Amino acid sequence: MSLRRSIYKTPAQLRAMVEPGLITAAALDAVRGLIAPGVTTAELDAAASDVIVARGAKSNFQMVRGYRHTICASVNEEVVHGIPGDRVLEPGDIVSIDAGAEYKGWNGDSAFTFVVPDAARPELVAERQRLSDVTEGSLWAGIAALATAKHLAEVGAAIQEYIEANSPDAGPYGILREYVGHGIGRKMHESPSVFNYRVPDLGPEVRPGLALAIEPMVVIGDQATFVEDDGWTVSTIDGTAGSHWEHSVAVHDDGIWVLTAPDGGAAGLAPFGVTPREFA
Repeated sequence: MSLRRSIYKTPAQLRAMVEPGLITAAALDAVRGLIAPGVTTAELDAAASDVIVARGAKSNFQMVRGYRHTICASVNEEVVHGIPGDRVLEPGDIVSIDAGAEYKGWNGDSAFTFVVPDAARPELVAERQRLSDVTEGSLWAGIAALATAKHLAEVGAAIQEYIEANSPDAGPYGILREYVGHGIGRKMHESPSVFNYRVPDLGPEVRPGLALAIEPMVVIGDQATFVEDDGWTVSTIDGTAGSHWEHSVAVHDDGIWVLTAPDGGAAGLAPFGVTPREFA
């Protein structure tokens, strides 16, 4: 099979990915509006499920063998793949929510991080909010790089450069090495891998037809993680907090378009001088 057939999609196929991206964004918006002290992660899961089902789509997370939930909800030292359940959110928690939708055979995948307000611990909230802001900024730096990149490795380099430039003076943030972004399309996880750090291999050529889920996962301390006894939740070994941001992005004939952002990524890309282009 040629490289083109394995990772590059036709214009019609890319356009078919717009609706699952928007459904994913709507599900995450519903969750974002509910996050508050006293809410359980199961309630967040139900809210995302309601939106996806109402839009005539399916949760692609539930299509992963052994996983029966609509979202991943990772709290504090949990970075990714946290299982929603009876955990009650508390003031000061940092919560990363990941979700995806399949619609007419095509997939969307996106994630965001939210810091629960805590008036009693402003320093903790500020520390965690900075982590989230830097992680989100690195995501947009990577997407912006995709707009002009010749090869995929330029995206990871841009993400790492942004994180290093914006880490606190106390010490650099850690970038997870074992978990990376991916291609997306008929399946939620496709080739190629999208690294969030510099790699020596240039990677595949960036050209129209490429659809990627870019998702930096960043922690306050050391990047070393382990999988909890539930077999899913990825937590930091040193117990420091993590953040996870993600968007699905398409490269098409006229530029790039963020499939999981209703504005195509215009607001997030503006600080980088990049304007997303709608599909013709």
